Amino acid sequence: MAIQQAMREIEKANPESLFGIFGDASWTNKERLSDATLTNLVEHFSQHTLNLKNVPDDKLGNAYEYLIKEFADDSGHTAAEFYTNRTVVKLMTMIMDPQPGESVYDPTCGSGGLLLNCALHLKEEGKEYRTLKLYGQEINLITSAIARMNMFMHGIEEFQIVRGDTLAQPGLLENDELKKFNVILANPPYSIKAWDRKSFESDPYGRNLWGTPPQGCADYAFQQHIHKSMNLSNGRFAILWPHGILFRDMEAEMRKKMILEDQIEAVIGLGANLFYNSPMEAMILIGNNNKSLNRKGKVLFVNGKDDVVDNKGLAYLNNDHIKKLYSTYKKFEDISGYSKVATIDEIMSFNGNMNVNFYVRRDNNNENLNFTKSLENWLQIGKDSKKSMEKLFEELN
Repeated sequence: MAIQQAMREIEKANPESLFGIFGDASWTNKERLSDATLTNLVEHFSQHTLNLKNVPDDKLGNAYEYLIKEFADDSGHTAAEFYTNRTVVKLMTMIMDPQPGESVYDPTCGSGGLLLNCALHLKEEGKEYRTLKLYGQEINLITSAIARMNMFMHGIEEFQIVRGDTLAQPGLLENDELKKFNVILANPPYSIKAWDRKSFESDPYGRNLWGTPPQGCADYAFQQHIHKSMNLSNGRFAILWPHGILFRDMEAEMRKKMILEDQIEAVIGLGANLFYNSPMEAMILIGNNNKSLNRKGKVLFVNGKDDVVDNKGLAYLNNDHIKKLYSTYKKFEDISGYSKVATIDEIMSFNGNMNVNFYVRRDNNNENLNFTKSLENWLQIGKDSKKSMEKLFEELN
């Protein structure tokens, strides 16, 4: 009881930064936390002097991230709620290249790993990382508290983590509009079904730029929120998504409008098993509303599915993979069987389909695939199938 009371007093003394930071752990539940367990815990840490002189904040932060992962393992949570593959985060951060003084935002920040990596990236480069402004929103109370604690444990001072539903109640506003950010990094929840679609139809913040996504899939609600949150002069983003948002029919019209805005800069396909307890392949969607002249009207497609090390079902990118993918993004050019620069006109000729495999051709048994012909046949089959279904429904009616 004394421990619980002490923690509550700490929270009360620091309402803006520490409110709810200790969560609602059952400190007085003797079955879950016996006196012996708590005594052992206190005595164990009492053997060490845990100050910044003896334990630098980056080591404390790394230890805290390890405990977050273990908590996910032991609590029945999906670790993706807290933990994004750090090697993928490193690649995303390198591509975004945040600079001192810029603002970085994660609309579904989890435990804050994407935000933190931006500060650590600057620190590794010997740049002033303490002027970086970090912002995040997280729907889960405990997870948002973990994110704030994560910032403290890494020695970050300039940050704001708010709790709430980003789609229903965005918590970072300025002059009654969405606050704008230089860099946006995110790994949003995929294809959530329980969201307030009705309110989004008449969104007061104008986030329905291209339309209202279907009830069963809020991906493009998050994507439009991100576009609306970009700094108007130099906003850029790197978002981790499943491949489905590149080609699903139910979002085709919204996707076309997104493409025609000419803010999508690159699509980087990744290998399998990079996500905790999930074999799926994902991709990084990269955007920039201030494209360089040679990139305007173009999108780079990269097929990096083989750039991965699979370690018993939990994969990662090694340094060579990260350098290769980053270098390909920077060069922004065709590499046979690996990358392709496509014009917006080309993409629109495929009805806005952005499937990476449509653009990056691979050799099969040393013979070049007739990509254009195959695509035309595939599209025609789809049209024929649609006509057949319409005819069937007419006859049934």
